[in-house]
Amino acid sequence: MDFTKLEQSIGYTFKNKELLKKALTHTSYAYDNHIESNEKLEFLGDSILEFLSSKYIYSKYPNLKEGEMTKVRAEVVCEDSLYLVAQKHHFSDFLYLGKSEEVSHGKNKPAILADSVEAVIAAMYFDSGLEETEKFIISNLKEQIEESSKNVGMKDHKTVLQEKLQENGNVNIKYEVVNTIRTRP
Repeated sequence: MDFTKLEQSIGYTFKNKELLKKALTHTSYAYDNHIESNEKLEFLGDSILEFLSSKYIYSKYPNLKEGEMTKVRAEVVCEDSLYLVAQKHHFSDFLYLGKSEEVSHGKNKPAILADSVEAVIAAMYFDSGLEETEKFIISNLKEQIEESSKNVGMKDHKTVLQEKLQENGNVNIKYEVVNTIRTRP
């Protein structure tokens, strides 16, 4: 498979194309073809992603508290965000899926696409190190991190009330539905 369009999209050209192919090889394809899947790369990519996004949040947002940084990272380093990255770069066009996943539209499954992003991150790390990998991660998640950091301190009214009531000790709070409003579809 020619990965030129994918490499142009992600802004990185692999020296070792086999690393990229492995990163895009789902377990179903690996099983059908008796080769190694992207699972181990995905495992490492997850850690690299957490580390580099944490480093970025730490240095870019010095006023955030530790718990707030954790919330920002959790909101950004998740299946939904990685799925969007995969869609942006058309990872689905380059996935190696087994027959079972092809039939069940695996190329559109958020979990498979998100996992492939983590695997590509690890492949990128092995191919060139942290610097290029960090460029890819930050260029793809910077806007989401920015948005999340703006909203991290905001709390809903129910949470604010609960925290206020519990300031002086343990309070037993009970909720009762008084009325509901039905809307027409």
